[in-house]
Amino acid sequence: MAKCALITGSAGFIGYHLSKALLEHGYKVVGLDGFSDYYDVALKRRRHEMLSQSEGFVPVEGLLEADGLMMELFVKHTPDVVVHLAGQAGVRWSIENPRAYVDANLVGSFNILEAARAHRPAHLLMASTSSAYGANTQMPYRETDKADAQVSFYAATKKANESMAHSYAHLYDIPTTMFRFFTVYGPWGRPDMAPYLFTSAILEGRPIKVFNHGNMQRDFTYVTDLVEGIRLLIDAAPERPETAEAMEPGDSLSPVAPWRIVNIGNGAPVKLMEFIEAIEAATGIEADKNFMDMQPGDVPATWADTTLLKRLTGYEPSMSVEDGMKEFVAWYRDYYGA
Repeated sequence: MAKCALITGSAGFIGYHLSKALLEHGYKVVGLDGFSDYYDVALKRRRHEMLSQSEGFVPVEGLLEADGLMMELFVKHTPDVVVHLAGQAGVRWSIENPRAYVDANLVGSFNILEAARAHRPAHLLMASTSSAYGANTQMPYRETDKADAQVSFYAATKKANESMAHSYAHLYDIPTTMFRFFTVYGPWGRPDMAPYLFTSAILEGRPIKVFNHGNMQRDFTYVTDLVEGIRLLIDAAPERPETAEAMEPGDSLSPVAPWRIVNIGNGAPVKLMEFIEAIEAATGIEADKNFMDMQPGDVPATWADTTLLKRLTGYEPSMSVEDGMKEFVAWYRDYYGA
């Protein structure tokens, strides 16, 4: 029988691509999404429609925080693997509407953990964020770095998810991997993210907002690179170490639980102005740039150390921003007729 993967946020950007990849690798995929209106719901509906063309995909519409829903899905489908990607995203929106992050990211993740406690999967994988590194300035970010100074409420809820999951892994022996994602982009991307905002503005002749006057660096990660990392990590479930001395240097594996954090990034920071140049090259249009101050809750740079990902899976992301933005712009023009 095919392995069953329960994916939350399956109509989201990353969830769609991961669901598609797992279906192609023979999984049965149960995809849960709440279709929130944080961004264009039509884009989410279209992603689920395409996934539903596969006989192996089971679409479910519902909110993470709904009482009993997660437990019902675990009982009905007994998933071998759970990949929890759903939640309220966005650094800036968390300043304006923090309650949404409590409901989706804290209550919703608690419901996942409770269902996993009652019906333990072989591996629980949960999305965190590079924003969890917060005010850290030592680059590249390593999973073993102390991360106690988050600068946005979004990041704080994701760091809380890591701690919540650790306690459940310790108490109930649930093999758990937390991902810290780094600036993901690509076809079917989120409309609130810079690649989408920049591309739409450039193609429509509007100025783009360049924050911190362009003095930003991001570890831009192409979505299929990210998804391949997740897929390979499914088979790298952590095991509780027998002794602290048995742990390998540089491994974020907990000394008291089958739990670890893994960065998934491209492993190379790109200057914001260089990223904009890649979009200009892909569109053939020079951007009208409006240079602005840094936004609240943002950080000037992110950069992932991907040594642990490679050690666990043998995999290294490889897509350049020049090639990645060509793919994104081609998708954008096709989807919107731009």
